[in-house]
Amino acid sequence: MAQLIIQGPTPLRGEWHTAGSKNAVLPMLAASLLCSHPVELTNVPDLSDVTVMCEILESLGAKVTRSDHIVRIDAQDIHPGSIPSELTAKMRASVLVLGAAVARTGNISVAQPGGDIIGARPIASHLKAFRELGYSVEQTNGNTHLSGKAHGGRIVLGELSVTGAENAIMAACLASGQTELRMVAVEPHVIDLCDMLVAFGATIEGIGTHNLIITGAETLQGGTWRVPPDQLESGTIAIAAAATQGDVIVHDFVMNEHDALLTLFDEIGVNYTIINPITIQIKPSKNLKATNVRTQPYPNFPSDLQTPLAVLLTQCDGTSEIFETLYEGRLQYLFELQRMGASIAIRDAHSGIITGPTPLIGTELVSYDIRAGATMLLAGMIAQGTTTLDRIEHIDRGYEHIDVRLNALGANLIRKD
Repeated sequence: MAQLIIQGPTPLRGEWHTAGSKNAVLPMLAASLLCSHPVELTNVPDLSDVTVMCEILESLGAKVTRSDHIVRIDAQDIHPGSIPSELTAKMRASVLVLGAAVARTGNISVAQPGGDIIGARPIASHLKAFRELGYSVEQTNGNTHLSGKAHGGRIVLGELSVTGAENAIMAACLASGQTELRMVAVEPHVIDLCDMLVAFGATIEGIGTHNLIITGAETLQGGTWRVPPDQLESGTIAIAAAATQGDVIVHDFVMNEHDALLTLFDEIGVNYTIINPITIQIKPSKNLKATNVRTQPYPNFPSDLQTPLAVLLTQCDGTSEIFETLYEGRLQYLFELQRMGASIAIRDAHSGIITGPTPLIGTELVSYDIRAGATMLLAGMIAQGTTTLDRIEHIDRGYEHIDVRLNALGANLIRKD
C-alpha cells in the first residue's frame, strides 16, 4: 500500500485552484445512463472513484472515453446487467447507478457497496423510493436487484439522504406521469445534478428546495456539462492554510456554499479576506479561539469538513467540542490525533472534546477514509518532525494529486508506492 512521508511544520503559501467535485461528478456519470445521446462532462477530477464509476458504466455497455479532465459517455446501447462485485466493493457511490440503470433498462443488480469505514450507511431510503415508484426490489445474499417500470406518485424520502435523493431523482426522470419527491436533500451537488438533468431534457420543478415535482420523459437527450468545483476540497484547503499559519488564495471557493465554515472561522478568529464571490485569501492568524462544532445537513456545517477542522481546533486556545450527528464511525481519526499529542477526550461515537493549543508530534498514522486521510495529512503538515501516513489510497479517491499540489504550496510530502 502507498504511503506519504510528511515533514513538518510547513506553512502553506501560494494559490490553490479547486478541482471538480467528486460528490457531483459521480451522480452525473451515473445520470448519463438516462441519455440516448452522448454526454460530455468537463472539469472532471482525476480520482480513483471516477475511474471505478467509468468502469461500472462500461460493464453495462456504455462507451466511455477520458482525456484531460473530460469524460465522454455514450450510453445508447446499454443493457440490463449485474455490476461486478469487485467494482461495487470499492466505493459506496456505486449504488448511484441503480436509479438511472433500472429507469433505462428495467433490470439491474448490484452487490453490497463498499467504501469508507465511517459507520453504517444503509440504503433503505433508496429502496423505499424505488418501491414507491413501482419497481420490484429484491435483496438476496447482499445483492440488490431492481426490475420493472416506474410510475409517478407522491414519495416522502424519510431522511435527508443525498445519494437517496439523487437515486430517486434519476429514476423519476423516466417514470410515467408526475412524481412528487419530498424531503429532498439540498446539497449544492444535488442542485447541480438537477440543473444538468434539466439541460439534458428532464422536467424538474422546485430545484433547490426540499420538494421536487418531476414529470417523466421517454428518454433524456444528453449534452455537455461542467462539473462544479469541489466544496469540500476548497474548504479543506482553507482550513489547512489557517492551521499551518499560511497565506493562501483559494480559487473556486464558492462563498455562498461556505456560510457555515466562514461563521466558524469568525468565531475562531481566522484571518481571511473575501476577494470576490469565488475567491478567498487565508492569512496568518493570531489568538485562535476554541469553538463548538455540530455537523448537520446542508446548509449547516458538513460532516466531511469537521475532520480537518479538528486539526485547526488543536491549535486554538480553550476547549472545543465536536458533535458528529451523521456517522457513528467518523470520529476514529481523533485517536490518531491523540497519538500525535493532541489533548482530546472522546466521549462516545458522536462527540469529542479538544483542548488547545497543543503542539503535534510526527508519528506513524493510518488513513481510515477519504476525509480522515486528508485530516492526517494536514496534521502532519503542522506537526514537528516526520509523519508516515499509510493507506493513502483513500485520499486518492477524493483529492486529485493532492501531494503534488500541496508541495507546490510549500508542503514537504513524499509518496512511496
